Amino acid sequence: MKANIILRSSAILIAAGLVAASCGDDDGDSSEDTTAATAVEEASADTAATEDTAAEEPDAATADCAVGETDGNLAIYNWAEYIDQEELDAFAAEYDISVTMDTYDSNEAMQPIISAGNSGFDLIGPSDYMVTILTAAGSVQALNQAAIPNMANLLPEFTDLAYDPGNQYSAPYQWGTTGMALNTSVVGADYEPTWGLIFDPELAGEFSGQITLLNDPRETMGAALKYLGYSLNTTSEEELAEATDLVSAARDNLAAFDTDQADELLVSGETVIAHGYSGDMFVQFLDADDPSEYVYFVPKEGGARWVDTIAIPFDAPHPCSAHTFINWLLSGEHGAALSNWNYYSTPNAAALDLLDEDLVLFLTDPSLVVGGVESLEQFVDTGDFEINYSDAFIEAKG
Repeated sequence: MKANIILRSSAILIAAGLVAASCGDDDGDSSEDTTAATAVEEASADTAATEDTAAEEPDAATADCAVGETDGNLAIYNWAEYIDQEELDAFAAEYDISVTMDTYDSNEAMQPIISAGNSGFDLIGPSDYMVTILTAAGSVQALNQAAIPNMANLLPEFTDLAYDPGNQYSAPYQWGTTGMALNTSVVGADYEPTWGLIFDPELAGEFSGQITLLNDPRETMGAALKYLGYSLNTTSEEELAEATDLVSAARDNLAAFDTDQADELLVSGETVIAHGYSGDMFVQFLDADDPSEYVYFVPKEGGARWVDTIAIPFDAPHPCSAHTFINWLLSGEHGAALSNWNYYSTPNAAALDLLDEDLVLFLTDPSLVVGGVESLEQFVDTGDFEINYSDAFIEAKG
Protein backbone atom coordinates (compact mmCIF):
# COMPACT_ATOMS: atom_id res chain seq x y z
CA MET A 1 0.00 0.00 0.00
CA LYS A 2 1.34 3.44 -0.86
CA ALA A 3 2.76 5.52 1.96
CA ASN A 4 0.35 8.37 1.36
CA ILE A 5 -2.68 6.07 1.76
CA ILE A 6 -1.31 4.52 4.95
CA LEU A 7 -0.33 7.80 6.51
CA ARG A 8 -3.48 9.61 5.48
CA SER A 9 -5.50 6.88 7.17
CA SER A 10 -3.29 7.23 10.22
CA ALA A 11 -3.79 10.98 10.22
CA ILE A 12 -7.57 10.55 10.07
CA LEU A 13 -7.54 8.13 12.99
CA ILE A 14 -5.30 10.34 15.09
CA ALA A 15 -7.29 13.46 14.21
CA ALA A 16 -10.38 11.58 15.31
CA GLY A 17 -8.52 10.91 18.54
CA LEU A 18 -8.17 14.64 18.97
CA VAL A 19 -11.90 15.15 18.70
CA ALA A 20 -12.61 12.17 20.95
CA ALA A 21 -10.21 13.33 23.67
CA SER A 22 -12.10 13.80 26.90
CA CYS A 23 -11.48 16.78 29.18
CA GLY A 24 -12.49 17.77 32.68
CA ASP A 25 -15.94 19.35 32.93
CA ASP A 26 -16.74 22.81 34.23
CA ASP A 27 -16.84 21.86 37.91
CA GLY A 28 -13.52 20.05 37.73
CA ASP A 29 -14.87 16.48 37.54
CA SER A 30 -13.10 14.46 34.81
CA SER A 31 -15.59 11.59 35.00
CA GLU A 32 -16.49 9.29 32.13
CA ASP A 33 -19.64 11.35 31.56
CA THR A 34 -17.51 14.11 30.05
CA THR A 35 -18.07 13.72 26.31
CA ALA A 36 -15.93 14.45 23.29
CA ALA A 37 -18.54 16.92 22.11
CA THR A 38 -18.22 18.85 25.36
CA ALA A 39 -14.45 18.96 24.99
CA VAL A 40 -14.62 20.30 21.46
CA GLU A 41 -17.35 22.78 22.38
CA GLU A 42 -15.29 24.15 25.28
CA ALA A 43 -12.13 24.39 23.19
CA SER A 44 -14.04 26.13 20.39
CA ALA A 45 -15.54 28.60 22.86
CA ASP A 46 -12.06 29.37 24.17
CA THR A 47 -10.86 29.93 20.62
CA ALA A 48 -13.76 32.24 19.82
CA ALA A 49 -12.89 34.29 22.87
CA THR A 50 -9.25 34.49 21.83
CA GLU A 51 -10.20 35.75 18.37
CA ASP A 52 -12.22 38.58 19.93
CA THR A 53 -9.31 39.47 22.20
CA ALA A 54 -6.74 39.39 19.42
CA ALA A 55 -8.97 41.48 17.18
CA GLU A 56 -8.84 44.27 19.76
CA GLU A 57 -5.04 44.21 19.79
CA PRO A 58 -3.73 46.58 17.08
CA ASP A 59 -0.33 44.90 16.96
CA ALA A 60 -1.97 41.62 15.92
CA ALA A 61 -2.98 42.98 12.48
CA THR A 62 -2.21 40.79 9.47
CA ALA A 63 1.04 41.69 7.73
CA ASP A 64 0.77 42.97 4.17
CA CYS A 65 3.15 40.56 2.43
CA ALA A 66 3.36 39.10 -1.05
CA VAL A 67 4.17 35.45 -1.77
CA GLY A 68 7.93 34.96 -1.50
CA GLU A 69 8.55 38.42 -0.04
CA THR A 70 11.26 38.91 2.57
CA ASP A 71 11.81 41.97 4.74
CA GLY A 72 14.94 41.06 6.66
CA ASN A 73 16.82 38.29 8.41
CA LEU A 74 14.81 35.57 10.13
CA ALA A 75 15.01 34.75 13.85
CA ILE A 76 13.24 31.57 14.99
CA TYR A 77 12.41 30.41 18.53
CA ASN A 78 11.54 26.71 18.53
CA TRP A 79 11.88 23.33 20.19
CA ALA A 80 15.39 21.86 20.21
CA GLU A 81 16.39 19.40 17.46
CA TYR A 82 13.24 20.14 15.48
CA ILE A 83 14.41 21.73 12.22
CA ASP A 84 17.51 20.56 10.40
CA GLN A 85 20.22 23.21 10.16
CA GLU A 86 20.74 22.19 6.54
CA GLU A 87 17.14 23.16 5.81
CA LEU A 88 17.61 26.52 7.51
CA ASP A 89 20.78 27.07 5.48
CA ALA A 90 18.96 26.14 2.27
CA PHE A 91 16.21 28.68 2.96
CA ALA A 92 18.77 31.35 3.81
CA ALA A 93 20.65 30.72 0.58
CA GLU A 94 17.49 30.71 -1.54
CA TYR A 95 16.28 34.04 -0.20
CA ASP A 96 19.67 35.64 0.51
CA ILE A 97 18.98 36.33 4.18
CA SER A 98 20.39 34.89 7.40
CA VAL A 99 18.41 32.49 9.61
CA THR A 100 19.07 31.86 13.29
CA MET A 101 17.23 29.57 15.69
CA ASP A 102 17.15 29.66 19.48
CA THR A 103 15.46 26.84 21.39
CA TYR A 104 13.29 26.16 24.43
CA ASP A 105 12.24 22.97 26.24
CA SER A 106 8.59 23.73 27.02
CA ASN A 107 5.73 25.90 25.83
CA GLU A 108 5.66 27.48 29.28
CA ALA A 109 9.29 28.59 28.93
CA MET A 110 8.58 30.25 25.58
CA GLN A 111 5.25 31.94 26.32
CA PRO A 112 6.29 34.70 28.77
CA ILE A 113 9.21 35.73 26.57
CA ILE A 114 6.96 36.18 23.54
CA SER A 115 4.07 37.78 25.43
CA ALA A 116 6.37 40.34 27.06
CA GLY A 117 7.22 41.73 23.61
CA ASN A 118 10.50 42.88 22.11
CA SER A 119 11.75 39.28 21.89
CA GLY A 120 13.26 39.89 18.47
CA PHE A 121 11.83 36.60 17.16
CA ASP A 122 9.97 36.36 13.85
CA LEU A 123 8.67 32.80 14.24
CA ILE A 124 7.79 30.52 17.14
CA GLY A 125 6.69 26.88 17.38
CA PRO A 126 3.83 26.66 19.89
CA SER A 127 1.92 23.45 20.46
CA ASP A 128 -1.84 23.30 20.00
CA TYR A 129 -3.11 24.46 23.42
CA MET A 130 -0.46 27.18 23.61
CA VAL A 131 -1.80 28.71 20.38
CA THR A 132 -5.06 29.34 22.24
CA ILE A 133 -3.21 30.98 25.13
CA LEU A 134 -1.04 33.17 22.90
CA THR A 135 -3.97 34.23 20.76
CA ALA A 136 -6.00 35.19 23.82
CA ALA A 137 -3.15 37.38 25.00
CA GLY A 138 -2.73 39.03 21.60
CA SER A 139 0.79 37.62 21.50
CA VAL A 140 0.60 36.27 17.94
CA GLN A 141 -0.63 37.95 14.79
CA ALA A 142 -3.19 36.67 12.34
CA LEU A 143 -1.62 34.99 9.32
CA ASN A 144 -1.91 36.50 5.86
CA GLN A 145 -2.95 33.28 4.20
CA ALA A 146 -2.69 34.81 0.73
CA ALA A 147 1.07 34.88 1.34
CA ILE A 148 1.05 31.18 2.28
CA PRO A 149 -0.50 29.32 -0.69
CA ASN A 150 1.05 26.06 0.48
CA MET A 151 -1.45 26.00 3.34
CA ALA A 152 -3.54 24.22 0.71
CA ASN A 153 -1.21 21.22 1.15
CA LEU A 154 -2.53 20.49 4.64
CA LEU A 155 -4.65 17.40 5.08
CA PRO A 156 -8.29 18.38 5.74
CA GLU A 157 -8.07 16.86 9.22
CA PHE A 158 -5.56 19.58 10.17
CA THR A 159 -7.36 22.63 8.85
CA ASP A 160 -10.10 23.10 11.41
CA LEU A 161 -8.88 21.90 14.79
CA ALA A 162 -10.47 23.44 17.88
CA TYR A 163 -7.41 25.33 19.12
CA ASP A 164 -7.35 27.51 15.95
CA PRO A 165 -10.27 26.95 13.54
CA GLY A 166 -9.24 27.70 9.99
CA ASN A 167 -5.60 28.09 11.04
CA GLN A 168 -6.08 31.83 11.39
CA TYR A 169 -3.11 32.30 13.72
CA SER A 170 -0.97 29.21 13.22
CA ALA A 171 0.12 26.67 10.63
CA PRO A 172 0.41 23.02 11.76
CA TYR A 173 3.57 21.42 10.46
CA GLN A 174 4.34 18.41 12.68
CA TRP A 175 2.44 16.07 14.96
CA GLY A 176 3.30 13.21 17.22
CA THR A 177 2.78 11.52 20.55
CA THR A 178 4.39 11.60 23.96
CA GLY A 179 5.09 8.27 25.59
CA MET A 180 7.82 6.11 27.00
CA ALA A 181 10.97 4.55 25.59
CA LEU A 182 12.81 1.56 27.03
CA ASN A 183 16.10 -0.23 26.68
CA THR A 184 14.74 -3.79 26.58
CA SER A 185 18.20 -5.32 27.02
CA VAL A 186 17.97 -4.06 30.61
CA VAL A 187 14.24 -3.79 31.31
CA GLY A 188 13.50 -7.07 29.53
CA ALA A 189 11.22 -7.95 26.66
CA ASP A 190 8.30 -8.96 28.90
CA TYR A 191 7.74 -5.51 30.38
CA GLU A 192 4.25 -4.28 31.20
CA PRO A 193 3.47 -1.27 28.95
CA THR A 194 2.38 1.04 31.76
CA TRP A 195 3.29 4.42 33.19
CA GLY A 196 3.86 2.39 36.34
CA LEU A 197 7.40 1.75 35.10
CA ILE A 198 7.98 5.34 36.22
CA PHE A 199 5.31 5.91 38.88
CA ASP A 200 4.86 2.52 40.62
CA PRO A 201 7.61 2.25 43.28
CA GLU A 202 7.80 -1.53 42.94
CA LEU A 203 8.30 -1.41 39.17
CA ALA A 204 10.45 1.72 39.02
CA GLY A 205 12.59 0.88 42.05
CA GLU A 206 14.43 -1.78 40.11
CA PHE A 207 15.73 0.92 37.76
CA SER A 208 16.29 3.70 40.29
CA GLY A 209 18.53 6.45 38.97
CA GLN A 210 18.02 5.31 35.38
CA ILE A 211 14.71 7.03 34.58
CA THR A 212 13.95 10.45 33.12
CA LEU A 213 10.79 12.55 33.00
CA LEU A 214 10.29 15.51 30.69
CA ASN A 215 11.06 18.92 32.14
CA ASP A 216 7.61 20.14 31.08
CA PRO A 217 4.65 20.96 33.33
CA ARG A 218 1.78 19.80 31.12
CA GLU A 219 3.57 16.73 29.76
CA THR A 220 4.84 15.36 33.07
CA MET A 221 1.78 16.19 35.13
CA GLY A 222 -0.26 14.81 32.23
CA ALA A 223 1.58 11.46 32.30
CA ALA A 224 0.91 11.15 36.03
CA LEU A 225 -2.74 12.05 35.53
CA LYS A 226 -3.16 9.41 32.82
CA TYR A 227 -1.59 6.77 35.08
CA LEU A 228 -4.13 7.69 37.75
CA GLY A 229 -6.97 7.34 35.25
CA TYR A 230 -7.69 11.05 34.90
CA SER A 231 -7.73 13.43 31.96
CA LEU A 232 -4.48 15.24 31.26
CA ASN A 233 -6.66 18.35 30.97
CA THR A 234 -8.28 17.99 34.38
CA THR A 235 -9.40 21.12 36.21
CA SER A 236 -9.85 19.24 39.46
CA GLU A 237 -7.51 20.47 42.19
CA GLU A 238 -7.86 17.12 43.97
CA GLU A 239 -6.80 15.12 40.92
CA LEU A 240 -3.89 17.41 40.21
CA ALA A 241 -2.80 17.13 43.84
CA GLU A 242 -2.73 13.33 43.48
CA ALA A 243 -0.59 13.67 40.38
CA THR A 244 1.73 16.09 42.17
CA ASP A 245 2.27 13.59 44.97
CA LEU A 246 2.91 10.86 42.40
CA VAL A 247 5.58 12.84 40.54
CA SER A 248 7.15 13.94 43.81
CA ALA A 249 7.33 10.34 45.03
CA ALA A 250 8.89 9.24 41.72
CA ARG A 251 11.64 11.82 42.07
CA ASP A 252 13.90 9.51 44.10
CA ASN A 253 14.07 7.07 41.19
CA LEU A 254 14.88 9.70 38.57
CA ALA A 255 18.17 10.53 36.95
CA ALA A 256 16.74 13.89 35.85
CA PHE A 257 13.85 15.93 34.58
CA ASP A 258 15.16 16.39 31.05
CA THR A 259 13.57 17.29 27.73
CA ASP A 260 16.50 18.05 25.43
CA GLN A 261 18.63 14.96 26.15
CA ALA A 262 16.18 12.28 27.31
CA ASP A 263 16.61 10.31 24.08
CA GLU A 264 20.39 10.61 24.09
CA LEU A 265 20.71 9.54 27.72
CA LEU A 266 18.68 6.42 26.92
CA VAL A 267 20.72 5.28 23.94
CA SER A 268 24.04 6.14 25.60
CA GLY A 269 23.16 3.72 28.42
CA GLU A 270 22.94 6.34 31.17
CA THR A 271 19.22 5.63 31.54
CA VAL A 272 16.97 2.71 30.63
CA ILE A 273 13.48 4.30 30.83
CA ALA A 274 12.66 7.69 29.29
CA HIS A 275 9.53 9.80 29.06
CA GLY A 276 9.75 11.51 25.70
CA TYR A 277 8.52 12.45 22.26
CA SER A 278 7.99 9.93 19.48
CA GLY A 279 10.29 11.44 16.84
CA ASP A 280 13.16 12.13 19.24
CA MET A 281 13.17 8.51 20.30
CA PHE A 282 12.91 7.09 16.78
CA VAL A 283 15.88 9.12 15.56
CA GLN A 284 18.07 8.01 18.47
CA PHE A 285 17.11 4.37 18.01
CA LEU A 286 18.37 4.49 14.43
CA ASP A 287 21.74 5.78 15.65
CA ALA A 288 22.08 3.07 18.30
CA ASP A 289 24.47 0.14 17.91
CA ASP A 290 21.48 -2.21 18.06
CA PRO A 291 18.18 -0.40 17.34
CA SER A 292 16.23 -3.59 18.07
CA GLU A 293 17.00 -3.20 21.79
CA TYR A 294 14.84 -0.07 22.05
CA VAL A 295 11.08 0.41 21.97
CA TYR A 296 8.81 3.43 22.10
CA PHE A 297 5.11 3.30 22.94
CA VAL A 298 2.28 5.25 24.51
CA PRO A 299 1.43 3.22 27.66
CA LYS A 300 -1.85 1.37 28.07
CA GLU A 301 -3.31 4.14 30.26
CA GLY A 302 -2.96 6.58 27.35
CA GLY A 303 -0.97 9.73 26.74
CA ALA A 304 -0.61 12.93 24.81
CA ARG A 305 -1.10 13.46 21.11
CA TRP A 306 -0.09 16.92 19.98
CA VAL A 307 0.12 19.16 16.95
CA ASP A 308 3.00 21.61 16.72
CA THR A 309 2.51 24.79 14.75
CA ILE A 310 4.35 27.79 13.40
CA ALA A 311 3.12 31.21 14.45
CA ILE A 312 4.33 34.80 14.18
CA PRO A 313 4.75 36.96 17.32
CA PHE A 314 2.62 40.10 17.39
CA ASP A 315 5.71 42.31 17.16
CA ALA A 316 7.85 40.18 14.82
CA PRO A 317 10.48 42.46 13.23
CA HIS A 318 10.29 40.65 9.87
CA PRO A 319 6.79 39.24 9.35
CA CYS A 320 7.13 38.89 5.58
CA SER A 321 10.24 36.74 5.91
CA ALA A 322 8.27 34.71 8.45
CA HIS A 323 5.34 34.18 6.06
CA THR A 324 7.73 33.15 3.31
CA PHE A 325 9.42 30.59 5.57
CA ILE A 326 6.06 29.09 6.57
CA ASN A 327 5.10 28.75 2.90
CA TRP A 328 8.48 27.22 2.08
CA LEU A 329 8.26 24.68 4.90
CA LEU A 330 4.73 23.65 3.88
CA SER A 331 5.87 22.64 0.40
CA GLY A 332 5.93 18.92 -0.26
CA GLU A 333 9.70 18.81 -0.69
CA HIS A 334 10.62 20.63 2.49
CA GLY A 335 7.79 19.18 4.56
CA ALA A 336 9.09 15.70 3.74
CA ALA A 337 12.71 16.69 4.36
CA LEU A 338 11.70 17.90 7.82
CA SER A 339 9.93 14.67 8.79
CA ASN A 340 12.65 12.49 7.26
CA TRP A 341 15.14 14.29 9.51
CA ASN A 342 13.26 14.46 12.83
CA TYR A 343 10.95 11.43 12.36
CA TYR A 344 7.77 13.19 13.38
CA SER A 345 4.52 12.82 11.48
CA THR A 346 3.49 15.41 8.92
CA PRO A 347 0.06 16.99 8.31
CA ASN A 348 1.30 17.88 4.81
CA ALA A 349 -0.44 15.82 2.13
CA ALA A 350 2.11 16.90 -0.50
CA ALA A 351 4.92 15.40 1.61
CA LEU A 352 3.49 11.92 2.15
CA ASP A 353 4.82 10.25 -1.00
CA LEU A 354 8.31 11.62 -0.26
CA LEU A 355 8.69 10.11 3.23
CA ASP A 356 11.39 7.52 3.90
CA GLU A 357 10.24 3.91 4.06
CA ASP A 358 11.65 3.44 7.58
CA LEU A 359 9.68 6.44 8.79
CA VAL A 360 6.47 5.09 7.28
CA LEU A 361 7.01 1.79 9.10
CA PHE A 362 7.49 3.62 12.40
CA LEU A 363 4.43 5.81 11.96
CA THR A 364 2.10 2.98 11.02
CA ASP A 365 3.19 0.47 13.68
CA PRO A 366 -0.01 -0.41 15.59
CA SER A 367 1.99 -1.19 18.76
CA LEU A 368 2.90 2.47 19.19
CA VAL A 369 -0.33 3.28 21.04
CA VAL A 370 -1.00 0.37 23.39
CA GLY A 371 -4.40 1.59 24.57
CA GLY A 372 -5.61 2.47 21.08
CA VAL A 373 -6.26 5.88 19.56
CA GLU A 374 -9.11 6.51 22.00
CA SER A 375 -6.55 6.60 24.84
CA LEU A 376 -4.84 9.67 23.37
CA GLU A 377 -5.69 13.21 24.41
CA GLN A 378 -4.74 16.58 23.02
CA PHE A 379 -3.73 19.25 25.51
CA VAL A 380 -6.19 22.14 25.64
CA ASP A 381 -5.97 25.51 27.33
CA THR A 382 -7.58 25.15 30.76
CA GLY A 383 -7.87 28.92 31.19
CA ASP A 384 -7.22 30.22 34.69
CA PHE A 385 -6.35 26.68 35.80
CA GLU A 386 -3.15 26.66 33.71
CA ILE A 387 -1.12 28.25 36.50
CA ASN A 388 -2.02 25.29 38.70
CA TYR A 389 -0.11 22.96 36.39
CA SER A 390 3.01 25.10 36.53
CA ASP A 391 2.77 25.45 40.31
CA ALA A 392 2.17 21.71 40.73
CA PHE A 393 5.21 20.87 38.61
CA ILE A 394 7.44 23.21 40.58
CA GLU A 395 6.22 21.61 43.81
CA ALA A 396 6.68 18.09 42.49
CA LYS A 397 10.25 18.76 41.34
CA GLY A 398 11.11 20.00 44.83
